[in-house]
Amino acid sequence: MANGMNILTSALAATGVAGLAVGGFAYAALWPGSQIFGSTIRGGSDPSEIALTFDDGPNDACTGALLEVLAKHDVRATFFMVGQYARQSPALARRVHEAGHLVGNHTVTHPLLARASPRRVREELAGCNAILEDTLGESVRYFRPPFGGRRPDVLRTARELGLVPVTWNVTGHDWAQKSAEEVYGIVKAGIARNRRRGRGSNVLLHDGGHLTMGADRSRTLRAVEMLLAQDAAGRRFVTVDRWDSV
Repeated sequence: MANGMNILTSALAATGVAGLAVGGFAYAALWPGSQIFGSTIRGGSDPSEIALTFDDGPNDACTGALLEVLAKHDVRATFFMVGQYARQSPALARRVHEAGHLVGNHTVTHPLLARASPRRVREELAGCNAILEDTLGESVRYFRPPFGGRRPDVLRTARELGLVPVTWNVTGHDWAQKSAEEVYGIVKAGIARNRRRGRGSNVLLHDGGHLTMGADRSRTLRAVEMLLAQDAAGRRFVTVDRWDSV
């Protein structure tokens, strides 16, 4: 998400928009907690609930192993898939779905929608829907914008296509080449912070990488193993549809 914030801020500054205007637009467009441009699912009101969400797959190098870890602990997760990778590895995408996990739309090619044309936005969302629905054999309801980037028309287009936007309230920063121990520590602290605030935790992690198939997410995998190995008392893993309309 930080990478997306830098991209958008630089683009706005280059066009002469500066100061508070840049900061205000970037916050509304990219900060996961912002509801200025429209509502998104961030989490529920039960602090014992945790949704593990994974972006940028399916990924031949990680997703299968991740499914095995989740199955070992009887945990269902949410996978926001990039359409071009689901088209490359349809059997893996189906395996995620058949294991009982929730699959969501993460666009066809992972662009920053906050600065994409309205036509491109619709093509990315509708195209990903078509790929996933053809692959999985059922409709897709949930959508996470790449980098969290959104504008009012992005959210309006999503809803016209029957999609519910989802952001997050914990991120492991696993895209930043952190160690498994660092990712685990960041996620654990974020969940604890949400519990103190009386909120469920919507955890953003990655089973793939948006630049190419085959991204190394071994550190994320180990961090998830560490998280699930904790004492399960007082926590319950859910998928993001649990918080729809909450």
